[in-house]
Amino acid sequence: MTVPVSTSIERTYRYLRIGVAGTVVVIFVAVGLAAASVGWLTSVSDYFYTPARNAFVGALIAVALALVALSGRGTERALLDAAALFAPLIALVPTTVVPDAIPGVSVTCAHRCFPPAYEADAANGVGTYLVVGGVTVLVALLLAALRQVSLAAIGFSLAVTVAVLAAVGLTWTFARDTFLQQGHFAATIAFFALFAAVAIRSAFPRREAPPRLVYRVLYAAIAVGLALVLVAYVILLPQADAYGIPLILLAEAAALGLFFAFWVVQGIEKWNEADPGLR
Repeated sequence: MTVPVSTSIERTYRYLRIGVAGTVVVIFVAVGLAAASVGWLTSVSDYFYTPARNAFVGALIAVALALVALSGRGTERALLDAAALFAPLIALVPTTVVPDAIPGVSVTCAHRCFPPAYEADAANGVGTYLVVGGVTVLVALLLAALRQVSLAAIGFSLAVTVAVLAAVGLTWTFARDTFLQQGHFAATIAFFALFAAVAIRSAFPRREAPPRLVYRVLYAAIAVGLALVLVAYVILLPQADAYGIPLILLAEAAALGLFFAFWVVQGIEKWNEADPGLR
């Protein structure tokens, strides 16, 4: 049996989708290994403060780059580009913690708050995020001026990027305590909400021919699952540390599992498709 010859573009998109799914595996493995020494913490994000940190941050940065590369065109491009803006914030702005919850991490508050020892790390991450984001906008405008890309095609993504960068910069400058307290959670909710929209868009595309029924059902199920997980996340988050079991950890693991499932499904559906924006 002759194996079909694939083009370099086809292989690039295949490997990107496999790679995005693989980032979830990286996070799960890193968290599992860390849990062996520190136990099961309240959330996946709490493992930022454990030896899982490097893998956690690296996986999320890789996700952001891959989403931009896979963003396609039209609505799909806008949604994936927007999601790519929030993935680095989840990685670079650590979650808040409760006293004595994580070995080696100390906080002086009575409830969940941001560890002062990590504020310099967050400042470096946010500063890097803003500078690189600004350079990205300038490069996109330069490419549009040189007519290497269509400004109309990337205009919405650029506007969203500028708006997010401005919101992050202003909040960091004038409301830093609020940013440190809520920034990680806001970025997490925005990321998975956008991805639920991506799954719906994949199930019911407006312009392209719809995918086969099995893929539409799977995409719709992933979108519904993400929506339910997000609702549970928002409801449980205020009392995350009051439960006997790590419900937030389970909710985040479920969201990551659905994210993984999406890329497996899309990887199968579009295995022989060179451009994710073309059908």
